[in-house]
Amino acid sequence: MSEMQRLREGRNRTQEQVVNDLNGLARRLFAAGRVHKAPTFTVRQYRKWEGEAPPWPHPDTRTVLSAYWERPVEALGFQPRHSTTPPPATPPVLSSTRKLPTVTSLADQVPPWLAETVSTAASTTEWRIGEAEVDLLREAAQDMDAIDQQFGGSKLWRPTQANLQWAHHMIDRGIYDDALARQLHTVTGMLTTSLGWYCYDAGLQVQARSYFAEAWNVANFTGDDVLASRTLSNMCRQAVDLHKGREAVRFAQLAQTHAKQWQAPHRVTALLAIREAQGHARTGDAVNTEKAIRQAWRSWSRGESERDPDWTGFLNQAELTCLEGMCRLDLGQTTRAQKLLAQSETLQDIAHSRNRGMCLGYLSIAALTGGDVDRSVAATKESLRLIEGGMSSTRAVNQLKIVHDKLALHHRRSGVRDLLEEIRARVA
Repeated sequence: MSEMQRLREGRNRTQEQVVNDLNGLARRLFAAGRVHKAPTFTVRQYRKWEGEAPPWPHPDTRTVLSAYWERPVEALGFQPRHSTTPPPATPPVLSSTRKLPTVTSLADQVPPWLAETVSTAASTTEWRIGEAEVDLLREAAQDMDAIDQQFGGSKLWRPTQANLQWAHHMIDRGIYDDALARQLHTVTGMLTTSLGWYCYDAGLQVQARSYFAEAWNVANFTGDDVLASRTLSNMCRQAVDLHKGREAVRFAQLAQTHAKQWQAPHRVTALLAIREAQGHARTGDAVNTEKAIRQAWRSWSRGESERDPDWTGFLNQAELTCLEGMCRLDLGQTTRAQKLLAQSETLQDIAHSRNRGMCLGYLSIAALTGGDVDRSVAATKESLRLIEGGMSSTRAVNQLKIVHDKLALHHRRSGVRDLLEEIRARVA
């Protein structure tokens, strides 16, 4: 029995059903930009792949097959053209567990703090994944998110990338039952969308879009509407910063569709509504911005819930006020924006220094736009103090660069020249 047939029968799928799955996945991967062209799969073609010496697929086809079966195509029995390496041995069929070949030399491929775990796995014929290992990854992901909400994510993407690689290694090489498989994929999705967010906060926009696309693919592949809602919210925020307002609106509205599927609590619907408002504001659509802002406040006013996910924990009154102020600033409502941003700055708590830093940056810009140089100077000084205290958000730092350029027009004002030098010293 070929590896492709064994996997298919293990999922209790017919060839026709797998082909339909592959065609659907190909379209999603194409929409996410992971393949150059959506390949078309046929039953006749699939039968050849389940036979002996299956023909080597095209690159896009390999990507889809690898994503569907969650392993390299070489592990499915395919061999590159002109290759003399025999295909991997087919592992035994397990009734309630999934087993993949064990790698025997991994110590130099993973961070040193994982070396003991790797050597243990490599020294045995089986590496069984337990609840404790998955819980450890989940808690690590939650800890990273908590640090991001307080200080920013610019310094979090590297350790999160290491954790994500380890999660993929567990999926690819470990033995676990179906229930644990679902947990592993959930944690992997959490890490992937968080990694995209940290890259975004660090100014690594290309990498961020790549990880968001991968998290979106995981959400679609596993039917995880919670992950889809969170990832699309992240993608919306990035699209606004990239001046892609229409794209941001589409992401926010699609996120709201997924939120309905899991009956998301009010904090989630408030976040997605204000994200949509930001997209409309970036396009200059005042009518729909107002409508979305009202919806955000209505949802937020309905209170917290035990079902609120951790990734909405930052959305307090201060942050929602700040986000509305940002919308007003994009719409050119400078006076109203400055009032809201000043109000938000006074409401922000010390546990959210990144959000406060972002608010101060926008307040500085709004004040300058409105001609209030003194207020801008005061907000800028406070933002610099937060950076000195450990706030590590490249986005917040970039706001100060914008402030610097605008303040330079007022360099003759008392104290401005010294402040400009301080900004250059901190954000160069």
